[in-house]
Amino acid sequence: MEQSFTQTSLFVWVILPLLIFLARVIDVTLQTIRIAAISRGIRWLAPLVGFFEVLIWLLAISQIMKTISHPVAYIAYAAGFSTGTIIGQSLERRLSLGTVLLRIITCSPSQELRQRLRELNFGFTSVPGQGAAGPVEIIFTVIRRQHLQKVQALVREIQPDAFYSFEEVAGTRETVYPLPIRSARDPFHPLRFFSMRK
Repeated sequence: MEQSFTQTSLFVWVILPLLIFLARVIDVTLQTIRIAAISRGIRWLAPLVGFFEVLIWLLAISQIMKTISHPVAYIAYAAGFSTGTIIGQSLERRLSLGTVLLRIITCSPSQELRQRLRELNFGFTSVPGQGAAGPVEIIFTVIRRQHLQKVQALVREIQPDAFYSFEEVAGTRETVYPLPIRSARDPFHPLRFFSMRK
């Protein structure tokens, strides 16, 4: 009896493991994005991504069970998981999902920094504080994550000795920040609204 293509050595030892690997890469990449969406309060995106994540995972695991005697399928599954984690982290950073709270602490006068933030349409709150070496000024600003590097560069330029830290914000009621910085030519431009909590 003639063998079907799915029973050939080429399919079992090469093509099928490759398909399992690719399915796992996509699955784990989607998982990373889903977790990022949940942690940043993008509630509508998480279930949408989760649907395709589980669907692809089921396809991958079903093929594993069919080829349970072939160790190369397990290796492909594990390698896909590792690769998907790396790609997912890179893609999540590229998409710049969500908002962050940036805290700037400076001992120097901050009039110029505050003026530049106003000119760039970044909202902020400035309060006096007391540090170990004397009085300080603390500036809080909630910005889109895609603007973080731009604001950090501005702080380093105007207040090179300032200390700053940032943390993820799950959601905000109202913020003041400029429009997304990506151009229409950016391949991720259609996803720009992911940075805003719905």
